Amino acid sequence: MKSYTRVNGTFSLQDLLEKDLGNNHIIYYKNSTNFICGWKSERSINIGSENELADFDNFINKNQGEYIFSGISYDLKNSIYPYLESENEDRINFPIASLHIFQHVLIRKEDELLYFGEGDQFNFDEIPYAELSENHYHLKEVTPSQEYENHFNALIEDIQFGNIYEINYCIPQHGSFEKNNFKALESELIAKTRAPFGAIWNTDEHYILSASPERFLRKKGYKLISQPIKGTKKRGETSEEDLQLIEELRNDPKERSENIMIVDLVRNDLSQIATKNSVKVNELCGIYTFETVHQMISTVTCDMKVGTKFSEIIAALFPMGSMTGAPKISAMKISEREEKFKRGIYSGALGFIEPNGNFDFNVVIRSFIANKEKKTFTVPVGGAITIRANAESEYAECLLKLDAIKESLS
Repeated sequence: MKSYTRVNGTFSLQDLLEKDLGNNHIIYYKNSTNFICGWKSERSINIGSENELADFDNFINKNQGEYIFSGISYDLKNSIYPYLESENEDRINFPIASLHIFQHVLIRKEDELLYFGEGDQFNFDEIPYAELSENHYHLKEVTPSQEYENHFNALIEDIQFGNIYEINYCIPQHGSFEKNNFKALESELIAKTRAPFGAIWNTDEHYILSASPERFLRKKGYKLISQPIKGTKKRGETSEEDLQLIEELRNDPKERSENIMIVDLVRNDLSQIATKNSVKVNELCGIYTFETVHQMISTVTCDMKVGTKFSEIIAALFPMGSMTGAPKISAMKISEREEKFKRGIYSGALGFIEPNGNFDFNVVIRSFIANKEKKTFTVPVGGAITIRANAESEYAECLLKLDAIKESLS
């Protein structure tokens, strides 16, 4: 029977990155310090195109008392809302959902290091060091500015006609690589971004390096916590410029309206599974600074009804409002029409379910997403469009979000 064992020492995320954990391992990290890592696959399931939500509950119920590392594709929306579809080109072929249980799980929370497994099997010195080999990435810009502007103008028409109020429009950047060795990329991108909800997903079929600043959803007991992001500004060259940009973001009516619209959407989603009068906006339009950008983030919580299944939570909240727009269903239909790629795991979620049923999932943005067999990758980016938006500045924001990954690939 698996149990927790306290581990002595100062084992860090960087120490973990230097080790060879094999082709099947998943890491979920926060701010380059706290992390949870699973390796040596014990059992897993890829969920296909039918009965997805029921399959979630069945797998969770059969594996109670385990850590379940999970990836949920944006295209699960087609099961939650059967009248939606995704017919755009799919270059990555990530499944609708992928759930994994590992023989070894290592957890670091601040100064505490815990091993979860059978007996006392964790020995750091027995894990070999990873081979560092040079990789070559070839990134091709798929969506030029003029094409972006054409789609932008079509979306503005939809807003003017009242079909939507806000939409998250995304564009792909595709490329190829030579080797399934991403160790150097991991270290560089993590150091550049210090993402609060980062993840490394390394399975036989796919590799994902997510430098996400956004939490989709956390469950702690009966409390659900969602933290949507809407509003981005670049970092300044000096502390004085930083402060000026923060104030510009804080007082920008366009960015605030985008954020507030998504907060309202999240409140509505949470109300489907919340106890009466428990939905609260704990923070509205807070400004947070990261290594490369300033972000406007809100926090919305609720108390969940007793007995609510995981599938019911996902059905109510997924996809996250920050990646759809409002109204949610109309925005998803229109984005499918205007976008020229299948989002797949992008705009989806990576995270883990704990043995006690608590969980934490990020939003898969600012991410390098690869198909190992095809040796192809994609780095999609997007942003919210409202009636106040400007095509040139929105396109520039997309390029800003790409900067850290593009620099790490070069």
